[in-house]
Amino acid sequence: MSTDQQYDVVVIGGGPAGLSATVTLARSLRSVLVVDAGEPRNAPSTGAHNVLGREGVPPLELLAAGRREAEGYGAEIRRDLAVSARREREVFAVELASGGTVRARRLVLATGLVDELPEIPGVRELWGHSVLHCPYCHGWEVRGRRIGVLATSPMSIHQALMFRRLSDEITLFRHTMPDPGDDAEEQLAALGVRVVDGTVARLRSADGELRAVVLDDGGEVPVDALVVAPRFLARTELFEQLGGKPSDHPMGAFIATGPMSRTEVPGVWAAGNADDLSATVAGAAGAGVFAGAAVNADLVAEDAAEAVRVRRGERAGRDPRGAGDGSDVREDGAAGATPLRTP
Repeated sequence: MSTDQQYDVVVIGGGPAGLSATVTLARSLRSVLVVDAGEPRNAPSTGAHNVLGREGVPPLELLAAGRREAEGYGAEIRRDLAVSARREREVFAVELASGGTVRARRLVLATGLVDELPEIPGVRELWGHSVLHCPYCHGWEVRGRRIGVLATSPMSIHQALMFRRLSDEITLFRHTMPDPGDDAEEQLAALGVRVVDGTVARLRSADGELRAVVLDDGGEVPVDALVVAPRFLARTELFEQLGGKPSDHPMGAFIATGPMSRTEVPGVWAAGNADDLSATVAGAAGAGVFAGAAVNADLVAEDAAEAVRVRRGERAGRDPRGAGDGSDVREDGAAGATPLRTP
């Protein structure tokens, strides 16, 4: 790729947030490049839920449709990995794994997050199917079944209560959770949530489906699904290279943003799971629209300010580029000749 390519905006990440920002910008006739490594977080899932009009759509199918829509408005999409980003005066330079460099007036970081899963054999292999974390993303699919909750923090009590709404057969595995207190214990007992002591050693599965939780003492508890609580770590490498600092969260780390997804780094926006660890597909897409609109508005303001600067230079008889050609000097040598153009 040529190192001379420059765009109004480079969007890093081609998930729901990044593609929605891209469509919004492209519809405003902005030149946009999406750099996407092709590793969507929800790829293991069979369907994306709570997406109005597309309920249960396979995640990869949804993204393919989004790419087609973005390209239909003139956006460019590159399957590549952005490995570094830096500011070069008025633009940003983004280096790609392919060896090329692209430049942009603005950046949108829609880089998503990484799920840091419990280090228990079987968890990662079943992640997104029998092992899950969100009742809104996967709860309907496991309703009425035997659901286990792997307790690693006090938040696990909340997960048990949420999934209790979906099934009468909830088992809380204490695992590494500290004592939740009498009030929590009473809630669990009142709702009929079974509590199992001991740490979890591994998960037993067959034919790609979870069958049981195996404890350290060798005992097994049959379950059909297991709820876990990952740490959610936003991909912040590029943000940090640009001078930004990730923000801590009880559940991980994220890129803090202000109104309309603007970050602390001038010219850089973040949207989707990069700045909202709890964002669902629909929420991330909505955030992308707002980020795209905000970036366009920022560029509109900059373009208008530049047009005024140029116009004032022309009215004063100066070279708009800042290199005087003598036309702004009267015959008596004084500056401030009659404007070349009248309003």
